[in-house]
Formats: sequence, structure tokens, C-alpha cells
Amino acid sequence: MRIGTLSRRTGIDHETIRFYEREGVLQAPSREANGYRRYENAHLERLLFVRHCRALEIPLSEIRQLLSLLINPGADCDQIDTLIDHHLAAVHQRRAELVELESQLHILRQRCTRHRTVAQCGIAEQLKAASKGRRLCLT
Repeated sequence: MRIGTLSRRTGIDHETIRFYEREGVLQAPSREANGYRRYENAHLERLLFVRHCRALEIPLSEIRQLLSLLINPGADCDQIDTLIDHHLAAVHQRRAELVELESQLHILRQRCTRHRTVAQCGIAEQLKAASKGRRLCLT
């Protein structure tokens, strides 16, 4: 199949497919006599795997590791477990940071009531103060 068909079947655009080739995540396809790339079902399966990993926000470096581990299906999966455990810990950390961000935004939002001018806006004042190096007052 050509790149357009592969793109439609995977939901991954042409440039991203080429990027994955350059990055070694996807094997280079064979070429037709006219120079067009010729993709096989193995490319389709690999791209669907990569797309699923990316949907889980697994970075390309870790996807490369997973792909290298999948070459030996009889091997112990401890490395895969460890990789996912690290990714899960990062997600927990990011979640905690997002909860803190949400709290700060709620506090910031409370700095201003409706029917005021921009000059009277508590949010704008707090953001300007923070941009000048002063600590954002969120209490």
C-alpha cells in the first residue's frame, strides 16, 4: 500500500509516518519502480501499535525500547513492567501538578469580580506582578 492508504488506515498523517521512519520507529519501506514507498501489513500493525502507545503518552524513546523487547516474545517482561511503572509514576506526578495548577487558577480567578475594568482586574494585577518577578499571591 502507498503512504496515503497507510495514513488513512492508521489515522497518522504522511509527515508523521516519514518522521517515524527517520527515527527508526518504523522500518523503511521497499520502493516501487517509480520510487514510491511500498508499505506492507507489518508497517500498518507497527504504526497502530505506535499510535496506541502515543495515545498513552509514552515517549518515542520508550516506544523504541518496547519495540526492541517485542522482537523476543519468549523473554521475561520485567523490563516492560519497569518501563510502564516509570511512566505511571510520571503520570501520577503530572496529575498532582495539575491538581495544584487547578487550585492556583481557582484562587487567581477569585481575585476579580465581574463588572470591572481591566485596570481594576485583580487577575491582571496578579499576573503582571508575577511577570515582574514578584511572587504570585495565591492566598
